[in-house]
Amino acid sequence: MMYGYIRVSSTDQNEDRQVTALRGKGVPDGNIYMDKQSGKDFDRPRYKRLAGKLKPGDLLYVHSIDRLGRNYEEIQNQWRILTKEIGADICVLDMPLLDTRRGKDLMGTFLSDIVLQVLSFVAENERSNIRQRQAEGIAAAKARGVRFGRPPAPLPENFHHLYQQWKNGKITGTAAAKLCGMPLSTFRYRAEIYEKAKLL
Repeated sequence: MMYGYIRVSSTDQNEDRQVTALRGKGVPDGNIYMDKQSGKDFDRPRYKRLAGKLKPGDLLYVHSIDRLGRNYEEIQNQWRILTKEIGADICVLDMPLLDTRRGKDLMGTFLSDIVLQVLSFVAENERSNIRQRQAEGIAAAKARGVRFGRPPAPLPENFHHLYQQWKNGKITGTAAAKLCGMPLSTFRYRAEIYEKAKLL
C-alpha cells in the first residue's frame, strides 16, 4: 500500500506542491496524511495515525526530509522505527538516494544512512536559523517602535477621576479597579503608564 505524508508549518502555508508530487506518484488522496504544525518533534496527530497504519512492505512518500521533521535525532529515530521496526519503505522525492527500496545491500544502506544524517542535520540547522531570523526580525521591529499584540483598550471615562481618588488615598485600588471595570492588576498597570505619560 502507498501512503504520503505532508507537513506545513502553519495553517497559512500552501501544501499544493507536496500534494501534486504525491499524486504524481500515484498515492490515493485517502492515503495522504497532512499536519499543519512545526517539525520540531513528531507529536503530530496525523503523523501518529499514519505510523499506526503502516505495515511491512508499505511505501511512504515524503516530498523532502524537512517535511518529515526538523529535529536531527527524532528524524533518525522515526526513520529507524518506520524502516526497521515496522518494515515499511520510505522514498524522499527530492533526494533519490533516500529510497529504501534501492540499495538494500551494505553499501546502499551505508550511503543512505550518510545522506539521511546530513539532510537531518541540515533540516534542524535550518529550523535554528529560522528561529534566529525571527528573533532578529522581532528585535529590529521593536527597535523601530513596532508594537506587537493587540492595542490596549481605551481608558474608561471615569479612569482619571478614580485614579486621582486612589492616588489621594480616598479609595482602595481594588475599589477603583472595580469601578473602572478591570482587574486590579490591569488597573495598576494602566495607572503606571498613565503616571509616566503625565510626566512627559
